[in-house]
Amino acid sequence: MDAESRKAIDRRLARVEGQVRGLRKMIEQGEYCCDILTQLNAARSALDHVGAEIATSHVRSCIVGHGCETEHDKAKSMSQEELFDELKVTLSRLVR
Repeated sequence: MDAESRKAIDRRLARVEGQVRGLRKMIEQGEYCCDILTQLNAARSALDHVGAEIATSHVRSCIVGHGCETEHDKAKSMSQEELFDELKVTLSRLVR
């Protein structure tokens, strides 16, 4: 993952962290349950977007970029079949 992607992901995670703090405060203050659930869904969606960014970066640098100059320095050497398996594992982790 390149430095720009890491920064973007860190910003998204900081936003999620703020959302979670807000959720804790809402619960502490006894806010309306449906409002809490709405905010919980927003935080979950934000985490899903972080996961998509990380998966995209992995596919770009470790699968598609395999053997190229964009390859991640910690990418393992893999055959084409192993690369397809890696993609399958990546996608299954994203949709759990």
